[in-house]
Amino acid sequence: MTVQEIPSVATKRRHAAQSARDVPRRRPASRRQHRAFYLFTTPWLAGFVLLTAFPMGYALWMSLTNFDGISPYWHFIGLDNYRELFNDPATWQSLGRTGEFVLISVPLTMIAGLALAVMVNRPLRARGLFRTLLYLPAVVPPVGAGLTFKMIFDRDSGSANGVLNVFGIRAINWLADPYARYVIIMAVLWGAGNIMIISLAGLQDVPKEFLEAARIDGAGAWRSFRSVTLPLLSPVLLFQCVTGVIAATQTILPLVLTPLSTLASVTTIPQSNYQYMMNVFAQYFAYGRFGYASALLWMLFAMILLITGLIFKVTAGAVFYNVDPEAKK
Repeated sequence: MTVQEIPSVATKRRHAAQSARDVPRRRPASRRQHRAFYLFTTPWLAGFVLLTAFPMGYALWMSLTNFDGISPYWHFIGLDNYRELFNDPATWQSLGRTGEFVLISVPLTMIAGLALAVMVNRPLRARGLFRTLLYLPAVVPPVGAGLTFKMIFDRDSGSANGVLNVFGIRAINWLADPYARYVIIMAVLWGAGNIMIISLAGLQDVPKEFLEAARIDGAGAWRSFRSVTLPLLSPVLLFQCVTGVIAATQTILPLVLTPLSTLASVTTIPQSNYQYMMNVFAQYFAYGRFGYASALLWMLFAMILLITGLIFKVTAGAVFYNVDPEAKK
């Protein structure tokens, strides 16, 4: 190459400037794009402010007063409601029953939902029909499910006692102690189809290559399920555990299952089902202590946050996220 053929520094800079001009630049967002953004986000923001942020703030303010819901003569009492609930035996008793219910119902529903998912994931005839029938109870709202079980286990006209009468067994008062707790657990298990659908989606996401490799290595069905399927399902199981705990601590099924003439008679709920939310209902509608009940709800909110964080902390090393390492970069 001759000296004349070597490009000068000025020529290189000219070509670089020309190339930079040829690269299309990102235009700043136009006013129309800004307007579209706010147009689509405003309904959500309005709903969040009006239906979530404002009610929570109002309940927090109410928890610092002795407001009874009716009388205009209320006073700001600071943290007195919170001091009272920490010293109230009824609060801790109802909290203990709620914890017992969570420890029983959440694992049972997760196991039942996973077992149903494994069953309907197999190549069965009319598999779609089975999936639909098993999922249908989960579509029924909790109030409808509670009323259904209330009719089934009614002492005088329920079908459960009708079946017992066929075998000569005396009628049982299912909706009273000590049987009331078993009825509510059966009502929760009846809606395990929701867990089944989520578990089924997780099972279908398990790579078949992993299962075939385990089978070639001599692993049986149970070993493949325990060593391959369950680790890959761990994110799904974690999601079910967290949402199940949150739902179980806020369940209103005891209120629906108990024959109440008015909401003020919530105190007549069987003691085995007198859980934390039932104590909140009693404070609101039976005793008219809106400030104290709001403090109970804020304590429940704090407990749910604490329990959720604890679950994530404990399961941090046991959850396997099947993510491509290159995707994290």
